Amino acid sequence: MEVLRPQLIRIDGRNYRKNPVQEQTYQHEEDEEDFYQGSMECADEPCDAYEVEQTPQGFRSTLRAPSLLYKHIVGKRGDTRKKIEMETKTSISIPKPGQDGEIVITGQHRNGVISARTRIDVLLDTFRRKQPFTHFLAFFLNEVEVQEGFLRFQEEVLAKCSMDHGVDSSIFQNPKKLHLTIGMLVLLSEEEIQQTCEMLQQCKEEFINDISGGKPLEVEMAGIEYMNDDPGMVDVLYAKVHMKDGSNRLQELVDRVLERFQASGLIVKEWNSVKLHATVMNTLFRKDPNAEGRYNLYTADGKCIFKERESFDGRNILKLFENFYFGSLKLNSIHISQRFTVDSFGNYASCGQIDFS
Repeated sequence: MEVLRPQLIRIDGRNYRKNPVQEQTYQHEEDEEDFYQGSMECADEPCDAYEVEQTPQGFRSTLRAPSLLYKHIVGKRGDTRKKIEMETKTSISIPKPGQDGEIVITGQHRNGVISARTRIDVLLDTFRRKQPFTHFLAFFLNEVEVQEGFLRFQEEVLAKCSMDHGVDSSIFQNPKKLHLTIGMLVLLSEEEIQQTCEMLQQCKEEFINDISGGKPLEVEMAGIEYMNDDPGMVDVLYAKVHMKDGSNRLQELVDRVLERFQASGLIVKEWNSVKLHATVMNTLFRKDPNAEGRYNLYTADGKCIFKERESFDGRNILKLFENFYFGSLKLNSIHISQRFTVDSFGNYASCGQIDFS
């Protein structure tokens, strides 16, 4: 991390500077999770960033957080909480593990309460980013016509290209799970799932209705492309999805949904635009049929796992099936899908959705 250009973390519409500090490494994994990240300074003074209530005893501020993250505020043997309390001259009350409730910060001085609240928010944001994704926003692409087109594609590829290195039936997507991802989510409580449902409904009312005209978006799934830069060593092959009328409405809609969720903090900002693609072949499926792309490569504490994956030679597939037509379908719903789950139809289980019509 460059000292003059430290990492900025955006919380509640404000930017905070995360100062570089020497992180202490403990011998055991459970200790590694609970180190104190160091003092966090505001990039701009957050006088009005938080609601701070004046009480007869001083000042008070509250916030809610998933109980899964409490331990990161408490720290090893309570050291993190004690350090924040000592440096900000505040008292921090945290619900017991597994119990929902408010984190309460009290102190004699308003600035101290704000400082403690800022540090807690940065800690929560830091460790939230280390959690594996739990849900994703998506369109389902599992209509009968597209499923049949996909199975035809699989059959023809295996008939014509099975002699190519790495090409076999194990790396094809499950046709019941064909989908178009808008963004990945970390939802750690029922409250956060409900918040996501409400945000999606707001998107519908504020701009989705206008873009869709209150009707399903008629799209085609046609043509294939690969993710990396070497067609001779491909790990992910995907089908392209576009509007039948040639308009940009689908791209505009998903980009605005992504932008809204990024602004709310529910989706970490990695890209400014959604890459519209439907994965049809993925080498992670070779050893694990339930693997879910690159998002499956992290442990619960955020450590990257470099899975062995045998790439396949996609040159003949790209040449023979460059413009393969999978079918047309109507996109009428955005789902909040839960990873590693299936519904009665074999698709990802949905925790909520909005419909265009």
